[in-house]
Amino acid sequence: MRQVKNDVWRIGSHELTSRFFIGTGLFPNPYVQMEAIKASGAEVLTFAIRRINLEATEDDSILQHLQEGQYRYLPNTSGASTAEEAVRIARLARASGLSDWIKVEISANERTLLPDPLETLKATEILVKEGFTVLPYLPDDPVMCKRLEEAGAAAVMPGGAPIGTGLGILNPYNIGLIVEEAKVPVIIDAGLGSVSDVTQAMELGVSGVLMNTPVAKARDPIGMARAMRLGIEAGRLAYLSGRISKKKYASASSGFDEFKLK
Repeated sequence: MRQVKNDVWRIGSHELTSRFFIGTGLFPNPYVQMEAIKASGAEVLTFAIRRINLEATEDDSILQHLQEGQYRYLPNTSGASTAEEAVRIARLARASGLSDWIKVEISANERTLLPDPLETLKATEILVKEGFTVLPYLPDDPVMCKRLEEAGAAAVMPGGAPIGTGLGILNPYNIGLIVEEAKVPVIIDAGLGSVSDVTQAMELGVSGVLMNTPVAKARDPIGMARAMRLGIEAGRLAYLSGRISKKKYASASSGFDEFKLK
């Protein structure tokens, strides 16, 4: 029997047991933030570099509540609109000692915040050459995901829907294709809103889920973090266990021969 708790995976050379990446923004206060992070079981925390005091990370309002070495940080380049801006932000984060992991996030449209795939590819190529572990956020485009993988991305992070919308996975077919073709982890990033969304994501075979708003803005963020964690585990176990195939017509679970009188 497969056990989710022994189901380890890797990004680059780093081994992970949790498949939940959680953001650190939008929480009502630091206490709720920390308790929700604990309830999520997450090992990787993400945050926008523009919200961090890079000159004194130990005193930063977000990071000061986190025990050093307890989590792996995945800073992101949110706010960048070009590859050049994203690369500069990533270099600043590494120089400050935060992490050599970077989530490349480049949005060209302030209304939709949809990622710019061409600028994302350009930034990924540069940062991979500089030794970063790059996790690019991009649209749910199987072709672009493959291009980013070929460029050296350690994982690809297609969005389920636009950031913060809570619309769920709008195109499960594309996500399924991405998973089928990928040789690196696939992490759904953005647009999820409910436990059923994260369960569906895991049932599609993705490696993990990244979210912030659905937890931080829930009526009970701590309870929601735990619920999302359980949904991820359930979806992963369902994927490993193998669902039945879909059929066009009904199929009785008990054969009619069983009901014939002898």
